Amino acid sequence: MRNFWVLILLLIFACNQEQTKVKAKERDWSKGHSVSYNKEINEREQLSIALYLEHHKELNVTTTSTGLRVAKIKVNPKGNLGTPGKIASVILKITLLDGTPCYETDSSYYDEIPIDHNDKESGLNEGLKMLRTGEKAKMILPNHLAHGLIGDLGKIPPLAIILVDVELVELR
Repeated sequence: MRNFWVLILLLIFACNQEQTKVKAKERDWSKGHSVSYNKEINEREQLSIALYLEHHKELNVTTTSTGLRVAKIKVNPKGNLGTPGKIASVILKITLLDGTPCYETDSSYYDEIPIDHNDKESGLNEGLKMLRTGEKAKMILPNHLAHGLIGDLGKIPPLAIILVDVELVELR
């Protein structure tokens, strides 16, 4: 009888070990999981941007190879083109894709941004190099060109697509 209970306890313990192994495998995050997760996020993001553009047909958008969308609102073909190393004086308004305001340049001064040498969004740097002084544009920055996986830990949430209304006032 004693051997019977020992056998039962061993069987219970062995079954419990198997369930623990299965649960551990379910928790493991593989490279394949990462790839499929990123693919799904990207597809959802592209759908959100397409829907936004469908509702804003007045925007004549140029899409770069990185996924940045730029719609010039005011054009100045005689202005100086933004180049790396130049300091751009800009007026910015940053919102989420749904219109939620995040940040805006104070009307009493311009934001000074050294192009490609700053801690701003990489999409903003890319977009500034497409603008000339005196031009205004609306930029749509997918999350990988904005604040990515964690947001800015302030007003911009994780994985957020942001809209940047920008006016390039001056280059030095």
